[in-house]
Amino acid sequence: MFEFFFKYPRSAYSEGQIALLGAWPKWVLALLIIAAAAGLGWVIRSQFKDAAPNMRGWRAWLIWGMQSLVAAIVLVLLWQPAITVSELKPQQNIIAVLVDDSRSMGISEDGSTRQAQAVKALDSGVLASLNRSFQTRLYRVDDTAARIESLKDLKPEATSTRIGDSLKQLSAETSDLPIGAVVLLSDGGDNSGGVSADAINALRARHIPVHTVGFGRERAEHDVELDDVTVAPRALAGSRLAAKIAFHQRGYSGAKVNLTIRDATTAQGKVLAGRTVSLGQDGNQQTETVMFDIGNTAGGRTLEIAAAPLPGEQNTANNTLSRVVNVASDARRVLYLEGEPRWEYKFIREAEEDDRMVQLASMVRTSENKTYRQGIGDSKELASGFPTRGEDLFAYSGLIIGSVEAGYFSSVQQELIRDFVDRRGGGLLLLGGQFALADGGWNASSLTELMPTILPTRPGTFQREADPRNGTTHTTVELAPDGFDSIITRLVDDPNANAAKWKKLPYLMDYEDPGTPKPGAKVLANMITPEGRKLPLLVTENFGHGRTAIMATGGSWRWQMSSPLGDTAYDLFWQQLLRWLVSDSPGHVAASVPEQILLDHGAVTLTADVRDQQYNPAADAKVNAHILGPGGINADVEMTPVPDNPGQFQAAWSATKPGAYLTEVTANRADPNTGAVKQIGRDVLTFQRMDGVAENFHTEQNRELLERLASQTGGQYWKPADLDKLVKAVPYSAAGVSLRETKDLWDLPIVFLVLLALCFSEWWMRRKWGIV
Repeated sequence: MFEFFFKYPRSAYSEGQIALLGAWPKWVLALLIIAAAAGLGWVIRSQFKDAAPNMRGWRAWLIWGMQSLVAAIVLVLLWQPAITVSELKPQQNIIAVLVDDSRSMGISEDGSTRQAQAVKALDSGVLASLNRSFQTRLYRVDDTAARIESLKDLKPEATSTRIGDSLKQLSAETSDLPIGAVVLLSDGGDNSGGVSADAINALRARHIPVHTVGFGRERAEHDVELDDVTVAPRALAGSRLAAKIAFHQRGYSGAKVNLTIRDATTAQGKVLAGRTVSLGQDGNQQTETVMFDIGNTAGGRTLEIAAAPLPGEQNTANNTLSRVVNVASDARRVLYLEGEPRWEYKFIREAEEDDRMVQLASMVRTSENKTYRQGIGDSKELASGFPTRGEDLFAYSGLIIGSVEAGYFSSVQQELIRDFVDRRGGGLLLLGGQFALADGGWNASSLTELMPTILPTRPGTFQREADPRNGTTHTTVELAPDGFDSIITRLVDDPNANAAKWKKLPYLMDYEDPGTPKPGAKVLANMITPEGRKLPLLVTENFGHGRTAIMATGGSWRWQMSSPLGDTAYDLFWQQLLRWLVSDSPGHVAASVPEQILLDHGAVTLTADVRDQQYNPAADAKVNAHILGPGGINADVEMTPVPDNPGQFQAAWSATKPGAYLTEVTANRADPNTGAVKQIGRDVLTFQRMDGVAENFHTEQNRELLERLASQTGGQYWKPADLDKLVKAVPYSAAGVSLRETKDLWDLPIVFLVLLALCFSEWWMRRKWGIV
């Protein structure tokens, strides 16, 4: 239809330049158009006195506008409009025809695979037509572009597609050949995240247009696809974790699907958790949280998170995602300082006795100058009271401060507490109490910046609960919005049942106003006071390398005392809270990789943050990574310092085979006095390479990518049914061996149709208004 009206293909106009071939200058044309419009205006204005009243307003000027437009078009035609465009010389250029050979092109739609449809489209005369005017070369595209002799050599079995990399490779390999254009037949699936700017620039530098032909449905009819799964990459043995599963579906709105988490590390693929959810609206992303126990075995655990296939689902391979969790078995130490003997102290210690991964060393002040120690490793631990040296305090991963006034700590100790959170990356938990928070002077201390709330300035923020048996009301608790999906506050698996469980917990024995939460802080639970005020109960926040929290009560022990026998809510809550407090506290060496699952490639960057005994950057350390992988892979990799980032070391490595890789990172340092080499620390992590997985996802045609690629290179996106028009558009290219052609525009059908429409419309309006 476009060529019928405009005579030439669309690509001729997008690549060409409009010109006027008339001998007279353009300013003469502009002057004549203005003169013609002015003359017509003067004629119409001079006839106003004899015209009917209804022709003295906008109707007259509409007639003038249409007559002026006709005159302008006629004058432009007299100046011989044309378009100059580069056109490929016949038989002197090569057209590269690239066919996607990846697994997604093997998806069957309408009785044949996408690749079979592409081959049929080429065999239907397109390839023959191109061969009549140009030389053609066939390529298959997956990770790379590889030349083939015949379309019969195509097999849609490749495990990944990298369109941008393949085009960049093609441009480099044919740098000495006259490539006139590229025709790419694909569903647009690209596992590299899109076509890079380098690939586009390489094509633009040679003026090579890429004409893309899209195959595959742009929207699935019946499919459930997992988009992402978020789960902590590290955990303590025996921890309860939360997996946030994001997915979307089409064709199953209102249906139910079962989400499961399996431990693929075990021989039978043990099911760790499952949950049935109702599906929302078609196309909308939905997020559900599933809680599961990671188990007590240390090491890397590969989890398979899946949505059970539904009847009639077209692609079930995109129902499963894998994630790796590195499970640590070394116990974390927590220092608990309590300012007075109270029930909360006793019950917290009892709750943690069953948790072998969290060891509680505690000090309780029994009188002004006396403390009672429990859970200590030896007689020297905490013998001198609260630590005054970094190496002593930094040996702990978490710190709990109960009903203790800020003045109890010296300025050195307060600065040490700040460094414990900010530099060491420890967790700090502050409890409510008569000597705690604002009533303990913490609002005037040097540690206010650590707090997740802005503490009140008024006194008397701590309140003891009256006895409800005397008819008074009491302080109850409920989940806050951020607490619904938090692992800290999940007492039962079902979210609704969990919210109801919190509302049924026994009342608090006391409470304290913690103030206003800071921006960035999360309120996980609220309390409703006897006066009806809603105050934050549990508030968390990240600070520096660590995290802080306020539990604004010293009376949660009633959740244990007043609950039915066998109710584990209190123990579970405190175990989960303290595990959150310490699980992310790093050791002296913290190793990491950007992605623990490598899809279809093995390139990985190992990073290690190395800290000395004071948790200052150890820039002079010698860091080495020892990697064990499948097929007997055994590699030692030296890690080098990262410029401008003291204490950070990196190494680039490639996992050549699919499978799991165990990496041990060790940091050593020479003693400045003796020269003896001592180990600073070590860390272990696991990552995994998986091939052929990414091709199962986002299998709908990625038309946006194909259109953008064509637009950025000067080509055009085509539907398979329009391939006959592609053959006419290919010659208009500035690449290869080309020449500039000039084509007349004065005889375009659209021009005469516009003139005819203007003249008829002007006549019809004058006739209607009675001035013919």
